[in-house]
Amino acid sequence: MMRKKQTLRFGIIFALLVVTFVIMGALNACTGSIAIAPKEVLRILFAGSGEGSKAADVIWKIRLPRLLAAALLGGALSVSGFLLQSFFRNPIAGPYVLGISNGAKMLVGAVMVFVIRASTDAPYWTIMAASFLGSLIVTGFVLLFAGRVRSMAALLITGIMIGSICTAVTNFLVTFADEAGIANLHSWSQGSFSAVSWRNLGFSSVVIFLCVAGAVFLSKPMTAYQLGENYARSMGVNIRAFRIALIALSSLLSAVVTALAGPISFVGVAVPHITRLLFGTSKPAVIIPGSFLFGSVFCMGCDLIARTAFSPSELQISTVTAVFGAPVVIALMLNRQRGKENG
Repeated sequence: MMRKKQTLRFGIIFALLVVTFVIMGALNACTGSIAIAPKEVLRILFAGSGEGSKAADVIWKIRLPRLLAAALLGGALSVSGFLLQSFFRNPIAGPYVLGISNGAKMLVGAVMVFVIRASTDAPYWTIMAASFLGSLIVTGFVLLFAGRVRSMAALLITGIMIGSICTAVTNFLVTFADEAGIANLHSWSQGSFSAVSWRNLGFSSVVIFLCVAGAVFLSKPMTAYQLGENYARSMGVNIRAFRIALIALSSLLSAVVTALAGPISFVGVAVPHITRLLFGTSKPAVIIPGSFLFGSVFCMGCDLIARTAFSPSELQISTVTAVFGAPVVIALMLNRQRGKENG
């Protein structure tokens, strides 16, 4: 009976998230400097009406790739955060908080300054490979420190320090950039979904789909790992291979997001935590798809605010995500501290 009630509850929450996803998609498609009625958007998308018109160009060339990028990258960042939190068994772990996004930014900056200046047709995969390598390097450093510190605050400070070092190196690299390189790097590092093209979006979608499918495939060993390494080992989980897979998937998801939209703050920490509260469970088989959907809705909502709140000026996406995400991190730390004091 309890199981049926829980399954029904999960179904209702997933249905509500899907409905919210559709509403957010519609708002993003219709709202902007040019208001387009929902009926007109549907005609442009499904009947091919208005081909060559200004409204059709706005939908197909600007708003649709942008809202799909917000949905895909928001979901990817949320799943990346959940995998890191499972790995560290720490609710505050996330690609931005631990400096992993800054590591990706550092090597992408190097590619933008040195490679793209030498060859303007450098393929997109070089930026993504640099982003992935930067993520892995910083994750390696965080792993070294995480083995020595058990305090959540100490791990957070370690992540902030590593992120600061990466930012300092990125700023140093800017010294060698020409004016165009500085402008490109500055624009990308602010974080935005506005520069996403259909080509890059298609390539990233494949990578994200494979990574999320891999994460879902790891749901069962992840559930055992949540109960302790010894228990997971007794259930036949190869701990070393499992941990490598978690870090590789998380770093790759974070790398895709950073390469395509720049560093985006707090989504990877806040969304998995809110999803756990929403569903009332930590089961990976529920939280992974739940985090992906909620992260998509969250980023589409934040992007809508970023581009319309002070239109025609546009806010950085990280400014908006920080407003909603940072209080969640503070609440997590206070709850953890209160738990220690009480017990």
